[in-house]
Amino acid sequence: MQKKPLARAVLVTFAAAALLGAGYLAGARHAARADSAFAATTSATGDKTDPKTGRKVLYWHDPMVPNQHFDKPGKSPFMDMQLEPVFADDAGTSGIKIDPGLQQNLGIRYATARRQDITEGFDAVGSTQFDESRADVVQSRVIGYIDHLYASAPMQRIAKGAPIASLFVPDWLAPQEEYLALKRSGMDSGMLEAARARMRAMSIPDGVVASLDRTGKAQTHVVLTSPETGVVSELNVRDGAMVTPGQTLAKIAGLSTLWLIVEIPESLALSAQPGMTVDAAFAGDPTQRFTGKIREVLPGISTGSRTLQARLEIDNATFKLTPGMLMRVRVGAGKPVSRLLVPSEAVITTGKRSVVIVRGGDGRLQPVNVTVGKDNGDETEVLSGLTDGDQVVASGQFLIDSEASLKSVLPRMEGSANAGAPAPASASATAAASQTYETTGRVEKVTTEDITFSHQPVPALGWGKMTMAFGKPSPTAFPGAKPGDVMHFAFRQTDSGYQLTTVEPVGGAK
Repeated sequence: MQKKPLARAVLVTFAAAALLGAGYLAGARHAARADSAFAATTSATGDKTDPKTGRKVLYWHDPMVPNQHFDKPGKSPFMDMQLEPVFADDAGTSGIKIDPGLQQNLGIRYATARRQDITEGFDAVGSTQFDESRADVVQSRVIGYIDHLYASAPMQRIAKGAPIASLFVPDWLAPQEEYLALKRSGMDSGMLEAARARMRAMSIPDGVVASLDRTGKAQTHVVLTSPETGVVSELNVRDGAMVTPGQTLAKIAGLSTLWLIVEIPESLALSAQPGMTVDAAFAGDPTQRFTGKIREVLPGISTGSRTLQARLEIDNATFKLTPGMLMRVRVGAGKPVSRLLVPSEAVITTGKRSVVIVRGGDGRLQPVNVTVGKDNGDETEVLSGLTDGDQVVASGQFLIDSEASLKSVLPRMEGSANAGAPAPASASATAAASQTYETTGRVEKVTTEDITFSHQPVPALGWGKMTMAFGKPSPTAFPGAKPGDVMHFAFRQTDSGYQLTTVEPVGGAK
């Protein structure tokens, strides 16, 4: 009875072994048929065909080392990944193509380059100042003394005709008494007129002379008044001070008109011309608007703000404005001009050039160098590189490339466009080979030919964290690198892959 279960277990074991053996043989035959099919396709037609898609393959490459081409599929010698095929039907087409679903997930949005008639003009800032051309001075024409000072301090508001100072002039007493004596003695009109002329020569006001005829009393005090409504911008005397002829007692700055000084950026200096219209709004109250025309453009660029100043007069009859107020200014002139505009966010400025990513009729995306002009609100003028109706990427430009790095977006996109012809060397390859990249990583393996690192991201190449091998310049190079060490290393791209240039320890950490 015990022999039957034992025999049954032996039979089950043999059956399982037979099934495993049959599966292995079937898999080996299938792989052999696939390899023979690929080899047969290559040998019969001279062309390489992808057995999965049936598309003609030009060569295989590592996307991280696109200039290195291989005649058959396999594992990349540079990184831990499979080589990718480059198909013949993609070789003659520029740009890259992204799956529509992926575009939606990345939030890629498109806009159309369009022509629009816009008025030449620009936005600027300005500030109000006293109108120096309308400033008045109050001076003394005689020798006297300040009997009473009504204006107490500079920048005091004052109305037209308001008193500024009372001046005591002792030299006026004698000519007035002489005039009154001649008048009482009955002298003829000729003598009286001569006495009046003498008083006028001594700067006695006509009002004082008229009061002398009317009252018969001499006056030795005169009140100096403000000739304009404004502020006392200067006050140069105090109570009891002696004044002399020609001395300025005070300076009155009017407020009925003000200067608006517009700060024009240096880049727009050539656009500013006298006669251009100005629409200004007070920064503290946008409803307060003032208009005018530029009277003159002041010479010289401010070294501090790098701006050119333009000046115009604005009416302040209501006295709502005071000097020093900040104004938002729109300067415009001339008739509308047709401009090609794209959203400002669609323009990628790399520092050396401006680029937009254009979608072609087949849906492929490719970078296009453009020459940009002036900004018009949220839009930018394009002078060259685009035509009316072109579709441009307005958002998500930096996510189009999987590494989301500007420095890798454009070179990789352009490299894909030129991947059809296996050129051994080019201008872009030479530039890439001369550039050095740096990162930090842990040494995983060291051989006479290369060092394998588990390294941190390399933003300049758009790489994330990964493990890959870097070639050594010589078998004895970097003897201090040992597995487990954390090293800071630099490398550059060569025809045979990425080669190390320096390897230095990071704090001796392991």
